[in-house]
Amino acid sequence: MKLFDVYPLYDVTPVSAKGIELTDDKGKKYLDFYGGHAVISIGHSHPHYVNRLKEQLDKIGFYSNSIQNPIQKELASALGKASNCEAYNLFMCNSGAEANENALKLASFHTQKSKVIAFNNSFHGRTSAAVAATDNPNINAPINKQQEVTFLPLNDFEAFEKAMDSDEYCAVILEAIQGVGGLDEPTTQFYQFIAEHCKKKGIVLIADEVQSGFGRSGKFFAFQHHLDPERSPTDTERSRSVQPDIISIAKGMGNGFPVGGILVHESIKASYGLLGTTFGGNHLACAATLAVLEVLKEEDLLVNANELGSYFKEKAKEFLEIKKVKGKGLMLGLEFEFEVADLRKRLIYNQHMFTGSAKNKKLLRFLPALNITKTHIDLFFEGLQKELG
Repeated sequence: MKLFDVYPLYDVTPVSAKGIELTDDKGKKYLDFYGGHAVISIGHSHPHYVNRLKEQLDKIGFYSNSIQNPIQKELASALGKASNCEAYNLFMCNSGAEANENALKLASFHTQKSKVIAFNNSFHGRTSAAVAATDNPNINAPINKQQEVTFLPLNDFEAFEKAMDSDEYCAVILEAIQGVGGLDEPTTQFYQFIAEHCKKKGIVLIADEVQSGFGRSGKFFAFQHHLDPERSPTDTERSRSVQPDIISIAKGMGNGFPVGGILVHESIKASYGLLGTTFGGNHLACAATLAVLEVLKEEDLLVNANELGSYFKEKAKEFLEIKKVKGKGLMLGLEFEFEVADLRKRLIYNQHMFTGSAKNKKLLRFLPALNITKTHIDLFFEGLQKELG
């Protein structure tokens, strides 16, 4: 049997990793400034993370959601406190696509409606409703196109208000910082405008924090950059706040362990059988996520993401070739006047540095572990300078 050939691959074979450094099968070392699509949040093989998983595996690695699992409750409590989202309940699954799938399904259950509003250049996953809400026709099969999704321009108040004339929408799904789409962001005014209209119309607001969550933007969740400063983030009267009804999470949540979930506001009620999963919330997944939360706190990584993000932007000003720096914290992109595919290859093969691409072909994405240092950023820009000539 061969592999189903759907991935264009670089000719690099990592066999070990530590921190942000990868070592391939020939002994070459690479700096990982991409983290496998923003997954590696606390560094490869972080000792606390490794020990947490080993200790859990020695006890019990898995059982389905038919028995008591205290580590799930421990995680829910820790996540609520870390994110300042204690007015939510946690449902766990296995990936970002699955998280958004459950978010959209729950919104439809809650409202008894089916249409969805998403935004141009959005990416929410590759399964059923999640891919239907993704602005990429090339990955939408006919079976996915049966879903009714309206795509709107980001920050277009008039277009959004016009869409609100319909009473058929169950959800608005929105990335506070677009990932695959190319680091575009809603303004605070637009995010608040959406939240207010959703509340007024009884539409479920879904914050897709799959890539931007767990501190990557410099706040625990990227939507928190848009909170009304006059109100507490846990204020249950959300009329002037951007608190979403559902928050989807994955990627950096597990630092490489396959885990995802949704935070469901307590105003949405659960019932037995409403959602379900075999593997979601297993003991190892919970241990991995708890390890990430513990390292984020112990190493003060949200502060580091903010400080290093600012340092990165200052360094980028030294390059005339860089048209624009996009993003927040350590969810960043460099926009050039030219397409960056060849530059990415040269950074990998010549400078031994991993970076990311986007739907915007002129954007180079920078998504390192949140515990990188200024020295690592200096090395990145030195390598970039060599390739730009």
